[in-house]
Amino acid sequence: MTTSAAPTFDAVLRAATKAWFVDSAGRSRPLDPLAWHAREIPGDDGLLARTYGSTLDVGCGPGRLTAALTEVGRVVLGIDVSEAAIRSTRRRGGRAILRDVFAPLPLEGRWHSVLLADGNIGIAGEPTRLLRRCADLLAPGGQVLAELDPPGVASWSGEVRVRVGDTPDSPPLRWAYVGADDIAHLASSTGLKVRSTWTEGGRWFASLTTR
Repeated sequence: MTTSAAPTFDAVLRAATKAWFVDSAGRSRPLDPLAWHAREIPGDDGLLARTYGSTLDVGCGPGRLTAALTEVGRVVLGIDVSEAAIRSTRRRGGRAILRDVFAPLPLEGRWHSVLLADGNIGIAGEPTRLLRRCADLLAPGGQVLAELDPPGVASWSGEVRVRVGDTPDSPPLRWAYVGADDIAHLASSTGLKVRSTWTEGGRWFASLTTR
């Protein structure tokens, strides 16, 4: 996530209740902070099993995935722009720092796995820019593990507001959705290629590797 989104996601994580992205046309998409706070959710097992080596969890949220990898002795770092997310990740025993993915990061060019789970391929509303950044973070032969929308769902980018319960909507922020049908074309424009795709627990994923 980018720094401008920090107050919005702080509020979502603290509320730990149902929330929605609402776009300019009034279409809504549910967010589930309660799931982000869970120990694990369906689909996590296959995602975590495909990571290897040092792992960067981009937009780590409350630290579900960072903590799971830490528990099995993996080298993993979570990054997020939300202070609430960083505090939660650290309470779970994970290592995390308050940082925008586009800012300087530790071990640039040496990460073996970069995670973009829970819709985080949409960060900043620019999936092409984000994947290029992730490619720069990878060690030779490294991989980006990205969660996608299901096949048949169109990709989209634009402004959304976050709605939490009956509170006023957040200020607008840029976000994007990437459908599984579009990931090969997107990857090819960013210096990456699709190694594999899979589905588990009603979720869709792709492993992208450097060329």
